[in-house]
Amino acid sequence: MKLKKGELKAFLDEKAFQYNQPKFLEEDPIQIPHQYAIKEDIEISGFLTAIISWGNRKMIVKNASRMMKLLGNSPYDFIINHKDKDLHDLESFVHRTFNGGDLQQFVKSLKHIYDVHGGLETILVPSDGYSDYKEAINSLKNAFFEIPHPQRTTKHISDPLKNSAAKRINMYLRWMVRNDKTGVDFGIWNQHNPAHLSCPLDVHSGKVARKLGILNRQQNDWKAVSELDTSLRKFNPTDPVLYDFALFGLGVFENF
Repeated sequence: MKLKKGELKAFLDEKAFQYNQPKFLEEDPIQIPHQYAIKEDIEISGFLTAIISWGNRKMIVKNASRMMKLLGNSPYDFIINHKDKDLHDLESFVHRTFNGGDLQQFVKSLKHIYDVHGGLETILVPSDGYSDYKEAINSLKNAFFEIPHPQRTTKHISDPLKNSAAKRINMYLRWMVRNDKTGVDFGIWNQHNPAHLSCPLDVHSGKVARKLGILNRQQNDWKAVSELDTSLRKFNPTDPVLYDFALFGLGVFENF
């Protein structure tokens, strides 16, 4: 499907408007952090939900809800004040390859992030001079695992410096950073600039982007993310990831 630039922007704007609506919350994992009002609860529940966001969306929502229940439905309080004995209750958790041991480590590492690095919002701020989150995501991973940890858990945080598309963390950043007027994304991270966000690239969004001619690279990796960034920022320099809704909706709901 080849459209002129003006026609393509109009098409994507229309689709983004169609899907960037409260109804989007009904089946999407973003509904989990929407259950909370405290900033830290929103960002922690959102982070943990995003980390397990692969596979069937209904199962993601079900397991993320279970995870929040295991954290007493007060994730920030649990993270900051947990004792070693509290971690035992997390052993039963499993979502695909993310198991109870991984969740226990994530709780420990998140406490470290808040105690030592100022929290998730601070650790993920891009350094001056950077226009995307490539280095910031790498910094998060380094800080996350600078305390003792099982090696297997490191696979659950992607690293763009190793050319990973980091789809789940880019999705999480969209949730936290975009100041969304429709009530879907939160926009609670005021230290961040939505112009720096990258589209969460997966099978669906990649397929649609290639069909529309705004992505040529065939692998879904960080090089492809950067190429897609370039295309989407031409359409909307201040809020390029608005078009995630269009690409996702076209791919998942319309089988475009």
